[in-house]
Amino acid sequence: MPRSPLVVSAALAATLLVSAIPASATTASAAPASAAPVRAAARSLAQGAPSCAGQRVETSGPASVTGAIVGAVVHEGKGYVVTRGQKPPVLAEIDLATRKVVRSVRLPDAPATGEPEGGWATAVSGGKVYVGTYPVPDLYRFDPATGEVAHLASFGRNGGYIWSLAVAPDGTLYAGTYPDGRVREYVPATGAVRDFGVLATGERYVRAVAADADNVYAGLLDKGRLVAIDRKTGAVRELAQGAGGIGVVAEHGDRILAVSGPVLIDVRKDGTDARRVSLGSGSLDALTVAPDGTVYGTSRPDGAVHRYRTGDSALTKVAGPPSQEDETRRLALVDDHTLAGFSGSGGMWWLDLRTGESEFTDLIEAGLPAGAERPQSMLLVPGRAVYVGGHFFMDVRDLRTGAQRRFRVPGEPKDLVRRGNKIYAAIYPSGQIISVDLRTDRIRSLGYLGHDQQRPWDIEYDPVTDKLLVASAPLGGKLEGALTIVDPDTGEMDVHLGVIPGQSLMSLSLDSRAGVVYLGGDVLGGGGVPPVRTAASVAAFDLSSRTVRWQADPVPGARTFQDVKVHDGLLYGVYKRDSGTWIALDLATGTVRHQGTLSGYGELTVHRGRVFVSTFFGGGNAYELGTDEPGPGALGAARHLATGLGDEWYTNPQLHFEPGSWKAWALSGRHLARIDLNPGCPLLTVTPPQG
Repeated sequence: MPRSPLVVSAALAATLLVSAIPASATTASAAPASAAPVRAAARSLAQGAPSCAGQRVETSGPASVTGAIVGAVVHEGKGYVVTRGQKPPVLAEIDLATRKVVRSVRLPDAPATGEPEGGWATAVSGGKVYVGTYPVPDLYRFDPATGEVAHLASFGRNGGYIWSLAVAPDGTLYAGTYPDGRVREYVPATGAVRDFGVLATGERYVRAVAADADNVYAGLLDKGRLVAIDRKTGAVRELAQGAGGIGVVAEHGDRILAVSGPVLIDVRKDGTDARRVSLGSGSLDALTVAPDGTVYGTSRPDGAVHRYRTGDSALTKVAGPPSQEDETRRLALVDDHTLAGFSGSGGMWWLDLRTGESEFTDLIEAGLPAGAERPQSMLLVPGRAVYVGGHFFMDVRDLRTGAQRRFRVPGEPKDLVRRGNKIYAAIYPSGQIISVDLRTDRIRSLGYLGHDQQRPWDIEYDPVTDKLLVASAPLGGKLEGALTIVDPDTGEMDVHLGVIPGQSLMSLSLDSRAGVVYLGGDVLGGGGVPPVRTAASVAAFDLSSRTVRWQADPVPGARTFQDVKVHDGLLYGVYKRDSGTWIALDLATGTVRHQGTLSGYGELTVHRGRVFVSTFFGGGNAYELGTDEPGPGALGAARHLATGLGDEWYTNPQLHFEPGSWKAWALSGRHLARIDLNPGCPLLTVTPPQG
């Protein structure tokens, strides 16, 4: 997120030395892809801001291009993969002998509200390929014999997922869903659907399922339970309890395997003889069982391959990562000595189990149709380039030539910040911090946040201390996030876990001259356990003493700060789940100077002494906050600057202004766009390009 060192009132140090400040509130109502727009950026900056009557929107093609995949399955010498992020999703058929994509189809939009953007769940039953999609939890069928795609059923509404699919010996399918945490049965012959109901109170994710003739086995992510569901009666039995969420399940013979964090659980199907083997660090993200009972698994975050047999006291590493630091979506034995893996970044690899040697194929190069995805993050290097973080790749637009390039990164860059000739990225799902050299695109890892902090939401650079600051949240059933102070040269990390007790951190804003970083909290944490607080807090953290100066809850009942930004003695905040509520908190008095409402939530930025925000919902909007009103010290409502930008960000909608200009780099739909947001111009209505 774009961050600048900003000054707050000097009275702060003298007045805010208690654990919390008062939270009294003063409330007021509230084009086709081309290199030309990119090259025009440098020219117009030199010539000055254009008139309001001139061209105010310039687009430059898809901001982030992807061939990433989620679901994958193998059937009769073919691999079938489903893309992630493209609309509509692609189902591609890969010839495992030639390692080429030989056919692809699109999953059609179903009648329900929302559009599919991928399919985590895949399975084969009766020679047909089944796909469960998100963010609409719909079930599709692809017939390899005819090439036809059919929509079969919906297991919820927009915002839901079919996370997993399994097939019983009689061909019946079982789906694990989110956010209702259920297992549903689908009978291909009749189309009959059965819901097994709530498996555990408060559970949202059935992340993995397996099935045999008698039972369905489900891994619960929030509650960390492995359960068996009787296919006839629907009765639920707990087989094992994990220390963390269970995200992988596999069955063979009379035993069930499940992965809970770094531990592989191996238990009989009646719940007896439970064995637990630790990977040591990381976790396993895919399992497959050979006919002789040998279990192969891939570890995350490194991507290495391991072997296990019941009775072993440890997992044995078979080979290093065939795709470094990648997520493995599916493992399959293609013959007695060859293991195939499908990588989330958009690749496939083959491992010779005898030699440990592997080969990797990029699926786009193999013929997979690429497409635009929802960007994760953006960073403008003025006069040089725009960097856009996607899923396991970074796309770069050169502002001098209009050229585009992309290179691989180890995950999703949730946020980006610049320090000299390097960009630093906060990576999900590993919680890793990496640097990218602006001159060479060379990547270096600074290490991992650890402490269950796998969602790094915000990163800033403090030029005074020459340190990086990272705000993060945990996964699954934990609440407390962390502020981590990172040395960008050595990678040394000082992790302050639970800096806001009972809350994770969504955002931070640095006042480097005062040596204070302001933190925005989220009472929901990882989302898997009930919150212990009712309102999101802001806290002032002293970077010298590394202690919290004060903490406050500005708006009762508002549970998540999406972003905070300090400017001119005020702390601006945008709430995520509370109808677009925004506030301006006076840091000297502890009062809310203004509270208003936007179309949704998004990223705050300060430019030329003004505060701007881009938001989700209502078609995608941009505002200026805190516009002046008559009267000393008055603070006005938001000024609506642009609409129609689209709701296509994956994380926060962002604005990246060119220095000395009202031109901002942003999105128009899923396309990179340069938009005139001069506050003196009329409301700008944007029509996003198609595709």
